[in-house]
Amino acid sequence: MALKVIGAGFGRTGTMSLKLALERLGFGKCYHMMEVVRNPGHPSLWAAVLDGEPDWDAVFDGYLSSVDWPAAAFYKEQMNRYPHARVVLTVRDPESWYRSVSETIYPFSKLMPPVWLMWLKRFRHVRRLTFESIWDGTFDGRFEDRDHAIGVFNEHIEAVRRHVPPERLLVFDVREGWGPLCEFLGVAEVPDEPFPHVNEGAAMKRQLRAFRLLSAAVYGVLAVLLAWGIVSLTGLSA
Repeated sequence: MALKVIGAGFGRTGTMSLKLALERLGFGKCYHMMEVVRNPGHPSLWAAVLDGEPDWDAVFDGYLSSVDWPAAAFYKEQMNRYPHARVVLTVRDPESWYRSVSETIYPFSKLMPPVWLMWLKRFRHVRRLTFESIWDGTFDGRFEDRDHAIGVFNEHIEAVRRHVPPERLLVFDVREGWGPLCEFLGVAEVPDEPFPHVNEGAAMKRQLRAFRLLSAAVYGVLAVLLAWGIVSLTGLSA
């Protein structure tokens, strides 16, 4: 099974809405970042990608399309492997995009200290993938520099425009709805229903608040255990 649609847009540009739309149009399953977490074997497949030994057919086995990070960081490689696939570049107002990422996936990823993950290889791979392909890779470790991050975002859009032949590329704002997407993909029958608009950011903010509370609780427990250990050792040595 080969990919038919490759998403080249950064995360938080409507990629979840595009995923649902593609699946509705028959281009699914669609690969999204959450697939990495859901499938136990996928973090190791992406570790091989980072090591320069990708097996794209294994990564996308059972999928007809891809969107979002980490796949979007490797859209050129996917184009080479699947030369008949079309490319959809999701776009968004740069200021709005930066604010959204800054309030959701960036702080979420920063809340995962490596020490928590050392015992489970799967999560070590996820963390490595997140930082090497996105924060330290795409953004050179400077995502918190707003001007730099927005510059990278804009340059990515121009780079995709330069690299992808016009007949293979759709630059798409999900607010445009079904029309441009269906026309580009050759879907004659436009769905008689609203285009999916997922407020993923709101859900992620709720998860972020919960994760911060969990982080504080874990650190609190560790502090108590450390203090108890120190007291116990002091007592034994007295």
